[in-house]
Amino acid sequence: MPLGPVSTVPKGRGAAPDVYTLEEMTPDVAELLAHWGYAAIFAAVILGNVGFPVPEETILVLAGYLAQRGTLRLDLVLGIGVVSAVVGDGIGYWLGRHYGRRAIERYGRWVYMTPSRLEKVSRFVTRYGAWAVFCARFVAGLRFLAGPLAGATGLRPLAFATGNILGALLFVPVVVGMGYVLGRAFGDDIERLVDRVEHLALGVAVVLTLSVVIVRLLRARRAAD
Repeated sequence: MPLGPVSTVPKGRGAAPDVYTLEEMTPDVAELLAHWGYAAIFAAVILGNVGFPVPEETILVLAGYLAQRGTLRLDLVLGIGVVSAVVGDGIGYWLGRHYGRRAIERYGRWVYMTPSRLEKVSRFVTRYGAWAVFCARFVAGLRFLAGPLAGATGLRPLAFATGNILGALLFVPVVVGMGYVLGRAFGDDIERLVDRVEHLALGVAVVLTLSVVIVRLLRARRAAD
């Protein structure tokens, strides 16, 4: 059962919104997009870059898929994705410059970042500077640390901004493109598959419900006897 349409492409008054069944395959993420649209992309990517456990890659892949199917606009998905990635890393950089390494170490325990791993990432950022910020964009476990550590280690703002912006300009189109290609190659097949799974799940639910009712009726008859 679809969670609801994601329809943000401008339409004429009275036009019916587009609806896709792929939403059912990733219900939590799809529900987020269904209710908040482009704002969900913006918020999820920022939070993921700052360090919150948000599936930003899943959001971007799904957004690319929805763009290919015509529900979202590809240009807006790419633009919002790049801007939010740059802003998210920028917030991390600012936090690192203002609160330093100790704050990062305290927060690292909450995301299972061991001191030894934090030290390795810190040395990597210190040694390679902007190049480290650029490369970290493509590694989920390093992405949210690159900005704060770059700020804490004193990387110059211009060097950080260069690595941050270039990384976002490459990372976002690649991930969104994966979803777009998925929709182009397998979109119809995915929707047919999900439709079959939906009917199967409905059948199973009906059988289980009837089974529970029958069992309770039998127990009630035995108790009456």
